[in-house]
Amino acid sequence: MADYAKTAAAVLTGVGGEGNVTSLVHCATRLRFVLKDESKANAAALRATPGVITTAQAGGQYQVVIGNDVPEVFAAIQSQTKLGAGSDDTGEKGPKGNLFNRFISMISAIFTPILWALAGTGLLKAFLAAAVTFGWMDATTTTYTILNALSDALINFLPLALAITAARYFKAAEFTSLAIAGALVYPSITALTGVPDVTFFGIPVTMVSYVSSVIPVIIIVWLQSHAERFLYAKLPGAIRRFVTPMLVVLVAVPLIFVVIGPLSALVGGGLASAIGWVFQTVPWAGGAIMGGLWQVFVIFGLHWGLVPLFQLEYQTTGMILLIGPVFAAVLAQAAAVAGVLVRTRNKSLRSLAAPATLSGFLAGITEPAIYGINLPLKRPFAFGIVGGAVGGALIAMGGVFSKAFVVPSGLALPALLGNGNMVMLAIGLAAAIIIPFLLVVLIGFTDPVDTAAPATPAAATDTEVSNPVDGTVVALSEVPDAAFADGSLGKGVAIRPTSGAVYAPFDATVVAAFPTGHAIGLRGVDGVELLIHVGLDTVKLGGQHFTLKVQSGAEVKAGDLLLEFDGAAIEKAGYDLITPVIVTNGDLYPDVADVASGPLSHGETLFRAISVDSLSTAR
Repeated sequence: MADYAKTAAAVLTGVGGEGNVTSLVHCATRLRFVLKDESKANAAALRATPGVITTAQAGGQYQVVIGNDVPEVFAAIQSQTKLGAGSDDTGEKGPKGNLFNRFISMISAIFTPILWALAGTGLLKAFLAAAVTFGWMDATTTTYTILNALSDALINFLPLALAITAARYFKAAEFTSLAIAGALVYPSITALTGVPDVTFFGIPVTMVSYVSSVIPVIIIVWLQSHAERFLYAKLPGAIRRFVTPMLVVLVAVPLIFVVIGPLSALVGGGLASAIGWVFQTVPWAGGAIMGGLWQVFVIFGLHWGLVPLFQLEYQTTGMILLIGPVFAAVLAQAAAVAGVLVRTRNKSLRSLAAPATLSGFLAGITEPAIYGINLPLKRPFAFGIVGGAVGGALIAMGGVFSKAFVVPSGLALPALLGNGNMVMLAIGLAAAIIIPFLLVVLIGFTDPVDTAAPATPAAATDTEVSNPVDGTVVALSEVPDAAFADGSLGKGVAIRPTSGAVYAPFDATVVAAFPTGHAIGLRGVDGVELLIHVGLDTVKLGGQHFTLKVQSGAEVKAGDLLLEFDGAAIEKAGYDLITPVIVTNGDLYPDVADVASGPLSHGETLFRAISVDSLSTAR
């Protein structure tokens, strides 16, 4: 069973500690941090943490991809810290970034808290619509009325939900924001939509519908946050608590009705018209772009910029054309990882591919598939893009749309049923699934070597370890790092390098080639596991001055070049270049003997790793 508390603690350490976090939210699969100093984050350590799939930096956020367990890890972090209560947990400003990154970060923070509730009720609405379409339920019954209300309420009163999340993001008073949003969807105000000659103290007002709206409430809450700070600074303490919300509501609501609402309706209508034009004039192009590139947008966090467009399109037209091709994108990546499941002979990869396939097809959660399998293997991800583009183009050509916001997945398909050309939908989905699956199975990919730990040999033998780097041999106890010096990480020696190349000390499999290039983990044919760590704390260089020559899973021969490094540049940056070479599986190789000393060239014998069987025989 997963230890969420342990994962949470490791993640916090990996991002530089609670003090380095400006804000924390989570989405379907990721912890989304805004860090004060991203250089303090240790990507290699985070990626090596059990429960973490990978990390990413996009949209002004430092993202830690967890997968389906992200709510549990997020909750564990909350229990250990004061993080996660709102958008800005410390009251301090994080890195600004450019306007586009700030926009993406804002949209993510505002929509993330309500996304699953929106998707869940949207799915219920989709099932209800399908039931009516296929005659399974009568829309005139009170049962339908109740089910329709509980599935439609959140999207109908979306401004209320957005008022709360926007207030948390902009540091505005939440209940004042709620009062403003409540006025937008108040029944008598909603009834004025489209009514001519509406005025406010003689000022003409063009009333538009604010039901399900997005832009007006976000803009007005942003303005509210500035107004509140101004009024709190100017008003006497005795009256500021109640006069501030009174003045803010009194100004904000009419401002929406007179200026912001009509302008946002114009912008939203324009965007919806543009989307409609693309999908009507060249639907295959729009569908191919959405279906092919959606998962690329997700990788960089850019998809958050499109989420409001879904809602704007729905608010303006009552349907969402954009979302149809996204089904193709999601199912294509799930099909690609299913192809990996069928073709791979790697047991570890197969054990990861099975749940990733199920998660992708049923729930639309593709991060485990993409980050754990498709993207590292390259070809499956590319084949998924091809399948998504073809499927998306076909779906768009069929004019398929949804009448509810859902997270695209197999379970959410009822949202599309009866909306557009169902034959084209079926062909598009089939293409999205079959094309990447067959491409992966038939063309294949470079199947990584299974690096799962081998069974304990019946009689482990001593292993001769050659010197991996030219230099002077020193005792491990001389390493100015307690974890190495006291042997707690493993027995071995250290080298003070005189050259900038690391070579394989024996025939082995590369079990860990750290992305930062500062360390290499090997497993020899006899089972001995060795760590070569170039310098101390050099992981902080983030890969600077290191060049990896091998990848994890590679088979190497004694003397093969593993990595190169610029020793002078590393020392100039203030790092000690001393290089520990240690045996890490002390249960099988608990000691070393015949240790060399003094200057030593690579390839010469460094020490002998003593097996547990040899020690037993000696006794």
